Amino acid sequence: MTSFFTSHGLPLLFAVVGLESFGIPLPGETALVAFGVLASQGRYDIAEVIAVAAAGAIVGDNLGYWVIGRLGGRTLFERWRWLGRYSDRALPVAERVMARHGGKAVFFGRFIAILRYTVAWAAGLGKMRWWRFFFWNATGGIVWATAVGLTSYYLGQAVAQTIQRYGLFAAAALVALIAIGFLAVHLGRRRIEERL
Repeated sequence: MTSFFTSHGLPLLFAVVGLESFGIPLPGETALVAFGVLASQGRYDIAEVIAVAAAGAIVGDNLGYWVIGRLGGRTLFERWRWLGRYSDRALPVAERVMARHGGKAVFFGRFIAILRYTVAWAAGLGKMRWWRFFFWNATGGIVWATAVGLTSYYLGQAVAQTIQRYGLFAAAALVALIAIGFLAVHLGRRRIEERL
């Protein structure tokens, strides 16, 4: 698995994060975590990993904003009857949310799994001004890439150092603690998503 990531390099990270941000449910955050861990092993520069992930997020979100949200818009939803019925309920809500909380929704949407690949569409469909969308999207993408990239970088280093110093049992305990932490964060996110 490591050789796959190493041989395809940072363009793979850009593509996965960009496509996820456009609206295709791919594991963009997982890819960023994997590349952060690879950077902790000296295979990549963490600054490059963060820059590539942020660029992919920004480019993908902007494509989703324009292609699906603005240009395709309601026409895409009205093409199929079942989707049209859904859009009659969902689009007015999206427009209200974007009018009142657009910047916050775009920024924080980067950190919530389902919103990560739909908030750009909602911003475009809700006719949020592009310059405002771009500012909050770029800010969210940079903060997200930095936070996730650095966390995985330093956790990757911690696991490697623990294995060297204390052996596999201590490393397994550290991995279990990290998994519990990620589970707690995931459950917290799920509760936030359910409230939205």
